[in-house]
Amino acid sequence: MTIAGADGGSGWQGWDPASGRPIRVLLADDQPLLRAGFKMVLGDEPILDIVAEAGDGVEAVDLARRLLPDVVLMDIRMPHQDGVAATKAIVEARLPVRVLVLTTFDLDEYIVGALRAGASGFLTKDVPADDLVTAIRTVAAGDAVVAPRILKNLLDQFADVLPDLTTAPDRGLDTLTDREREVLAQLARGLSNAEIAQRLSVSETTVKTHVGHVLTKLRLRDRVQAVVFAYETGLVRPGI
Repeated sequence: MTIAGADGGSGWQGWDPASGRPIRVLLADDQPLLRAGFKMVLGDEPILDIVAEAGDGVEAVDLARRLLPDVVLMDIRMPHQDGVAATKAIVEARLPVRVLVLTTFDLDEYIVGALRAGASGFLTKDVPADDLVTAIRTVAAGDAVVAPRILKNLLDQFADVLPDLTTAPDRGLDTLTDREREVLAQLARGLSNAEIAQRLSVSETTVKTHVGHVLTKLRLRDRVQAVVFAYETGLVRPGI
């Protein structure tokens, strides 16, 4: 598993590890046995508190609204309302809740939709327990759990589900400086801060500053959303 830092952005205040309180988690999966398995694995972690379980997307959204968990572990394929629609509903409601998508396959056409809807990342359901706990902590703190390079591969793989890039709206690109646009383009191609710094002949600290400015100006929560944004606006094109 690879974790991409948020590097600033929307100002969303995530769970604070210094608070001493556990991370409140909502499990959303239509298979009771899988929910029981995740609950058994996560229930032994003192840092986590499983507050509720949902069997479909509609129930997940309702429980997220009522209980305001820190993180929803969201299955993609569920009856009544799938994980993409449920994620979109939670994000559009501006709830202080982060969504971590769970999927059977690491290349799933639904993943791009979930990330575009505002999910903070994705994991496969066979992820090791320690990695799952780390991912939940990371997402709860406001960071993303998908490496930009992995996301780029997903976007290239499923480019047909993205909007027509020839008519994609500007959506704020004109607020960025030339260097910030350049950094965003490199970030969207899957480069780390260190790789971008080397390519642009600047310090890693400078790159991190530029990334923070990009997220703030475009009102994006993390690097994952920045990569999706770069594709949606046509700044970077799949396969190029």
